[in-house]
Amino acid sequence: MLKRSGNPNLLRRKIILLLLIGLFINTLAFADYHITRGPDIGEIYFIGPTATTEEGLYHSTDFGETATCMDSLLHTGWDLMSICADKTPGVIYGYSMPENLYISYDYGQYGSWIFRAPNCSYKLESGRNEGEIFCSSYRSSENYGFNFVQHYCLGVSEYIIDFALDSEELVGYAITYDTTNDSINIYKTYDNFDNCFIKHKLGLNDYSFEISGGTIDGELFIFAKSLKEIYYTEDGGNTFRYVNTFHNNGLDFTGLIGGRQEGDVYLLATYISGLSIDKHIYIFKSTDNGQTFEVYHTFSYGEEPLVANFSSAQTDSIVPVTVQFCNYSVGDIQTYEWDFNNDGIIDSYEPEPEYTYQDTGYYSVKLTINNGDESDEFLRDNYIHIINQSSVDEEVEHYKLLLNNSPNPFENCTTINYSLPADIPKANIKIYNLKGQLVEDIPINSQSNSVEWNSKNLSSGIYFYKINSDNSLVNKMIKIK
Repeated sequence: MLKRSGNPNLLRRKIILLLLIGLFINTLAFADYHITRGPDIGEIYFIGPTATTEEGLYHSTDFGETATCMDSLLHTGWDLMSICADKTPGVIYGYSMPENLYISYDYGQYGSWIFRAPNCSYKLESGRNEGEIFCSSYRSSENYGFNFVQHYCLGVSEYIIDFALDSEELVGYAITYDTTNDSINIYKTYDNFDNCFIKHKLGLNDYSFEISGGTIDGELFIFAKSLKEIYYTEDGGNTFRYVNTFHNNGLDFTGLIGGRQEGDVYLLATYISGLSIDKHIYIFKSTDNGQTFEVYHTFSYGEEPLVANFSSAQTDSIVPVTVQFCNYSVGDIQTYEWDFNNDGIIDSYEPEPEYTYQDTGYYSVKLTINNGDESDEFLRDNYIHIINQSSVDEEVEHYKLLLNNSPNPFENCTTINYSLPADIPKANIKIYNLKGQLVEDIPINSQSNSVEWNSKNLSSGIYFYKINSDNSLVNKMIKIK
């Protein structure tokens, strides 16, 4: 909802911007929701090109390493625009224009699709329970789409770009774009989107996003599609951290989905040449929440694109350190050239090398790949950050003094404020009762400076909290109800 402005021209500009955002999001509608997880570990469905059509439905039971085309989708004159699966083996839902929901009880096999409901959204979400399906955050069914109940998303005043379900019952997330502040708002619900509460703001001037829940409570992935960046939270949206950036060079990243094991996340990428002569599907699979990947070339037809991609799980460390690089480039690659400090000198020709940094500082890393006819390169600017131990000790002394909470005393909720330097990207706030028993362990990161603690399940009394460092300051707070 737009607030009334004293400047009518400003109000008109905001209205026009909102309309443009809505139009832009609609153009992205059929590039989203192209991958979903099944009920089993390693089971995924995805939409991608086939040898004879530009879109087919695939099913994989081995994390995307191999897949079977279940349906070429164009045989009946309707296109499957988006998909999702619930926890019932073999059940998958599909959206087709105009606003129709279909269901298959046979893994999406040709001829198994059944019309289920009209007037549905392409934004499908499921995977938490058998028979549970959401058609946007405003409608859901618990009986395979036979009947729907309405949700109201009270508390959300902007257009909902995407939404996701948590693994915890009734909990979910919605993402919006705030035109006033040019930021992304993350809302959380505890009652299946009847009521929503803002949990976090990401200062990203972009509104092309896809989100997915993970396999543990409070886990959420965000893929900024225009920026090709992944963000992650493991504390229910209180804090987010940047995880990774991708290089595309012609690849179309069309979907993100969390897996069935802790740390698992998939990214779907497709490639179709201008005349559809060359078609390829790649599944990028991570086991460490998107820090590093391995890539499966699931479908191949014609000449491959050449795309350089790499990362490392260790980007911040203490000197000296040996860094292992993970390469997930695609193409008929004949040579690899690594420059670990971007000085123009090739340091390694191995596919997945390691390199020892002996001095402190920021290091840019570049990978150049070649297939004999052409090359592609990916430069990560200031990617590796190396410091010495004395710097860590100084930073610890600095942030241990910046730890407090407000209000204090409090009833159920209080906000814990902290300062965590970029050199220490992740930590935990540990909360203890008077007996010294740990009652809460809250993950934090350097991209935020506060976290809300809800203690409604604990009794009143005195509690102590600290950042998980041996010499961290210990503070006291009092719960009065």
